[in-house]
Amino acid sequence: MRERVQNALDKIRPGLMADGGDAELVDVDPEKGIATIRMVGACGGCPMSTMTLKMGIERTIRAAVPEIKEVIAV
Repeated sequence: MRERVQNALDKIRPGLMADGGDAELVDVDPEKGIATIRMVGACGGCPMSTMTLKMGIERTIRAAVPEIKEVIAV
């Protein structure tokens, strides 16, 4: 499951990097269906990072890995 989440994250990474940011996969909890990521670079301090997380990253990961119920940032 972790590899599938990483592959989904890799698909949207170029868009994040184009704005000077990135997201790193920290952990995947298959029992709870939660993927944890760390927003870095420009994304780390951006006021829009929550929207990017929920509307972009979470949507992409959940579409690719339906077992994931939520994506959270640390």
